[in-house]
Amino acid sequence: MQSLLAIADPKRRRIVELLAVRERTAGELVDEFDISAPAISQHLKVLHEAGLVTVRAEGQSRVQALNPDGFGDLEAWLEKTRSVWSHRLDALECELRAEDESNEQKRKKRTSS
Repeated sequence: MQSLLAIADPKRRRIVELLAVRERTAGELVDEFDISAPAISQHLKVLHEAGLVTVRAEGQSRVQALNPDGFGDLEAWLEKTRSVWSHRLDALECELRAEDESNEQKRKKRTSS
């Protein structure tokens, strides 16, 4: 899953967060970080190759924007993972409720004796 690998880097996640607020040029992104313009370009390239970011020309500038369609596989993975945890948490809840009921019954027996 290329998109998950792309956002594994904290700087790329920050770029995604910034682009979620509004579209930006690479220069505007450089101003948000303490790394070089070529480094930002490399991060943008990874995000673009993963399908998370699109680029369009606007005069002399290249405007970076999020590609909502690129997040589909991430959403699917999260949903699958969420489903697994949901089932496990439901099972844990059942076990805890059964234990509480058992403890309550034991307590009632002790106090009634």
